Amino acid sequence: MPADTLNPLSDRALASALASPLDFPVLWPVTTRWADNDMFGHLNNAVYYQLFDTAINGWISTELDLDPMATGTTAVVAESGCRFLSEVRFPSPLTVGLAVTRLGRSSVTYQLGLIDSPEDDDEVRRPTVAAVGHWVHVYVDRVKGTPVSIPSDVWALLATAGR
Repeated sequence: MPADTLNPLSDRALASALASPLDFPVLWPVTTRWADNDMFGHLNNAVYYQLFDTAINGWISTELDLDPMATGTTAVVAESGCRFLSEVRFPSPLTVGLAVTRLGRSSVTYQLGLIDSPEDDDEVRRPTVAAVGHWVHVYVDRVKGTPVSIPSDVWALLATAGR
């Protein structure tokens, strides 16, 4: 098996998996803040992870009317990664694209894209994927910290974002 098929962020995987922002079944608008810019005038690397986390948890919580702090299970991040493809800066209108690439009994893997949207008056430039990431959540018992099955309502929602 070629090495790049093992890495969800390989150049070859990017080229085939992220041809367009339309490849993501879920699109979640996110906002940036002035403080998100770093000393180089673009979003600090850590902010990308915050935006991915916000999109995943915001989508699940909103779609299921779920208070994540009031459930007996919680999703913990077991792995994450990000490849930066182009600069993004405040106050760019952004969207996180989300796709479920693996859905197991107790874990889910997401492919994420940070989509840099054109300005309202920009008729030429199309939205582009400025960064691509992957994220693995493992569902655990909130008290014991041991892996548990993904709650059935959450699992059913995650299945709608599969590709």
